[in-house]
Amino acid sequence: MKKRIEEGVLSRFLKGVIIALGFILPGVSGGVLAAILGIYEKLLSFMAHLTKDFKENFLFFLPVGIGGIVGIGLLSKPLEWLLENYQVIVLWGFAGAIIGTLPSLMKESVKYKRRDTVDRIWLFGSLIVGFLFLYFMDNILGTIPPNFFGFIIAGGLIALGVLVPGLSPSNLLLVLGLYDSMLNGFKNFDLVGVFLPIAIGGILVIILLSKFIEWILHNFHSRMYHFIIGIVIASTLLIILPPVANYTGFTLQTGIYSFILFILGLLLGAWMSTLEEKYK
Repeated sequence: MKKRIEEGVLSRFLKGVIIALGFILPGVSGGVLAAILGIYEKLLSFMAHLTKDFKENFLFFLPVGIGGIVGIGLLSKPLEWLLENYQVIVLWGFAGAIIGTLPSLMKESVKYKRRDTVDRIWLFGSLIVGFLFLYFMDNILGTIPPNFFGFIIAGGLIALGVLVPGLSPSNLLLVLGLYDSMLNGFKNFDLVGVFLPIAIGGILVIILLSKFIEWILHNFHSRMYHFIIGIVIASTLLIILPPVANYTGFTLQTGIYSFILFILGLLLGAWMSTLEEKYK
């Protein structure tokens, strides 16, 4: 019995390490990875009903949380190096991974009913409005500095990526200008300056929105997913356009490598979506 418990704890720890990919890789959703690993529904139920069986659920997800923190710390350094040295190539790979998940999102959006005119309005409306808002956000709201408050916002977006399968928060963080600083903080295990505010933002979003998201996905599943698809497309376009992507010194070789990584990203995104369908 003791051996089984230890294996269960180790398994949940490793699942946390894998789910950490959804926090730091654009195009990868923590909710999707949780679904693939078979813990999404239990996780959403726990977050939406925190007081119900709290001790049992807390002990169940504690190894997952620890694994997530360890995974973030281990994976952030190599990812930061890649972005520093091969930014455009890596961003095109991210874009491919995001686009590769779109067919799965489109399929999920019509899971309970056929697509109608209102759904199309939600999709194109969120795409156009989301693109314009994010592109001109600096002029509308000013920049979001990578400080304590900025990382609270980052934590809230990461929590949304867990609550809503298919929504990748990292591409939004790239657009907001918080992504590089977040990775640097993760790499250095900055507990007070990065981990703490992200945890605060994540907990606030979970407390404030988990029940609402559970309700809206139950009652307005199609509308919600078409809205998400529009935002996903808008943010994907933005991460491969200046000023997020810096094309200074761009060469034919860079273009070829970018195209290859884009195709590989497409295949990866499609494969991840296939796994989600299989294990959801």
